[in-house]
Amino acid sequence: MNRHEAIFADRHAVVTGASRGIGSTIAAALVARGARVSLLGRDAQNLTIVSNTLGGTTRAVPIAVDVTESDCVSAAFTTARQHFGPVHILINNAGQAASAKFTETDETLWNRILAVNLTGTYLCTRQAVPDMLQVGYGRIVNVASIAGLRGGAYISAYVASKHAVIGLTRSLALEFATRNITVNAVCPGYTDTDIVRGAVANIVSKTGRSEAEALASLVATNPQRRLITPEEVAHTVLWVCGPGAESITGQSIVVAGGEVT
Repeated sequence: MNRHEAIFADRHAVVTGASRGIGSTIAAALVARGARVSLLGRDAQNLTIVSNTLGGTTRAVPIAVDVTESDCVSAAFTTARQHFGPVHILINNAGQAASAKFTETDETLWNRILAVNLTGTYLCTRQAVPDMLQVGYGRIVNVASIAGLRGGAYISAYVASKHAVIGLTRSLALEFATRNITVNAVCPGYTDTDIVRGAVANIVSKTGRSEAEALASLVATNPQRRLITPEEVAHTVLWVCGPGAESITGQSIVVAGGEVT
């Protein structure tokens, strides 16, 4: 590992939703650059697989947690600190999406989406910030969505939750601007993950379109006419966490093939 690759040496990063997709890709990128990473997520088996691929528990420790439950989050961060010490970097990536007409968006669906996407971000940030204040350094990245910057039919709960995450990002950035803690949101467009594959399947089942037609409808607003890759999101996260980005805070950085909001 050369000096450039070790830019996060001696840093402890917590990544939520780390069992697959964007989360596991971000975790891998952080480990490759020297960080020790606590992998948080609900799927204990997949978290262990990710940990093993990243060098085992000396580099990436798996911690099963439901980010919507305060006591579970508190216990998870206690475990994370026992392994790697105070938290320096927090990537709030855990999220859920669901498509439904507003008239069919009942309280159960509404509360579930906001609990994961918004309350989970709040609870994890509440745990991490005291560590960052103590050590005098912090980088928080909330993986939001381009849906946090514009509306979208049939995804009202998801859009509301991601708009709220961006509002939280901006408020925290101002609150901690003089404390060497930056808070940013990364806003991907449709990304090649399980969530998007599920969205494609949902469109196929409800409309009778082919998979290709369903996918084309999702990427139609992307000028590059393609899905974003998890690696592209991870590179953006590394940038806002790394040296040279100290003045980047309170921003919503769109990773969406040129979509303009």
